[in-house]
Amino acid sequence: MEITDRVPQVLRDNVLITSIDGLFKWARSNSLWPLTSGLSCCAIEMMCTAAARFDLARFGYEVFRNSPRQADLFLVAGTLTWKMAPPLKRLYEQMPEPKYVIAMGSCANAGGPFADAYSVVPGIDKIIPVDVYIPGCPPRPEALIDGMLKLKEKIRHPENVQKVQK
Repeated sequence: MEITDRVPQVLRDNVLITSIDGLFKWARSNSLWPLTSGLSCCAIEMMCTAAARFDLARFGYEVFRNSPRQADLFLVAGTLTWKMAPPLKRLYEQMPEPKYVIAMGSCANAGGPFADAYSVVPGIDKIIPVDVYIPGCPPRPEALIDGMLKLKEKIRHPENVQKVQK
């Protein structure tokens, strides 16, 4: 006998049956609180995403945090230099588990047009693990929204995520 068979017919349209793990995944994916790290021009596009025209709040991501202890999503937008890498890593380490990272823009992904410079980190994945990469220089606000929706799917359905071979 399945668990859905135990629910009376009158209540079947009004009752949701799930696991605790499924409920936690749903809650985490719908209430991400980003810690912003606007390092360069991509930060302007990130700010535009939270403004009225694109309205990131409709997805439940509007609570931008200034403290790493209150955030669960690290949104790194822009060029990371080697001098800024230790503070960025420290911020990541201060975030509570589970924590997620989005690399926004070509500079955060691979160093961008400054990749050959001695002072630029060739991608933040050299410092901290990244969950979602958003390409572009700078990426449009729609790209950030798409990246956040992809992260939402990754949190809800981790079994569907393909592992990248190194």
